[in-house]
Amino acid sequence: MGEPGGIGGELTIKAWRALSSGDAAFFVIDDATRLEAMGAPVERISSPAEAAKHFARRLPVLDLGPKFAVKTGVADKASAPHVIASIERAVALALAGEAAGVVTNPIQKASLIAAGFNFPGHTEFLGALTEQTPMPGGRHRGPIMMLAGPELRTVPVTVHEPLARAAAGLTSDAIVHAGLVTAEALQHDFDVARPRLAIAGLNPHAGEGGALGKEDGAIIAPAVEALCKAGVDARGPLPADTMFHEEARKTYDAALCMYHDQALIPIKTINFHDAVNVTLGLPIVRTSPDHGTALDIAGKNIARADSLIAAIKLAAEMAGRRAAAK
Repeated sequence: MGEPGGIGGELTIKAWRALSSGDAAFFVIDDATRLEAMGAPVERISSPAEAAKHFARRLPVLDLGPKFAVKTGVADKASAPHVIASIERAVALALAGEAAGVVTNPIQKASLIAAGFNFPGHTEFLGALTEQTPMPGGRHRGPIMMLAGPELRTVPVTVHEPLARAAAGLTSDAIVHAGLVTAEALQHDFDVARPRLAIAGLNPHAGEGGALGKEDGAIIAPAVEALCKAGVDARGPLPADTMFHEEARKTYDAALCMYHDQALIPIKTINFHDAVNVTLGLPIVRTSPDHGTALDIAGKNIARADSLIAAIKLAAEMAGRRAAAK
């Protein structure tokens, strides 16, 4: 469901209209009455197994149950328990094999935290919900965030951290772990036979031999060496200011970045409307649109559903690859 005061509901309806004639069938965990009021032809279902037969004609909805008030354009902490319940139910269905994967609409972290939510975001919460389930094929466990677009994939090693704390807390182990999870995901979930990783430096010019910072030589370079010894095609640390132009992007399959904006600025510049947030290293498939709740335009029916549509399609592709590998 995502934040009900935001654009998630209208994007879900637009995504269903765009995909209803295709094979990426999905169902929604939400308040069915709310979606009907927004103009969706809803089919209330009692189990995921019913979704496919209705999908071409009506939007299948697994109703959350309790009704709750929604103020369009407002993230109300009173709705937080319903938002959290929709995530928990989706994950439980995916873990049980009743759903092939989970696609999450954007949440408003501040309102969830105000209601007692103890996680920085979706990624960390999904990691906690799935931590007792073994990874397929003995793969390394995440959660690791990837932003995936048609022209670029980026992975931030540190995510929702203030910049000073991200730099101070960067370790070789964290970089190696992110690289291993990313390489395995590229191979098994994205069908990249021999993944190539470009590892960004932390400092300008990747430290310029220590003149502009010691972290690149002391922390990042040993991590790149360890990844190579583990069989990963990795190179770096590379100056981040020359990693993302067209010619450079052709030389790797994903860029490992040291902090949030180093990863998100290039992907949102190059693939703003159709980039997808993917959580790597989970025993379930999870994707999400790469944007926020857009409270300022909620209810105006002007939000673009490109990223949600791309997220649904990518989840279906990843789920298909995992099923074929069993």
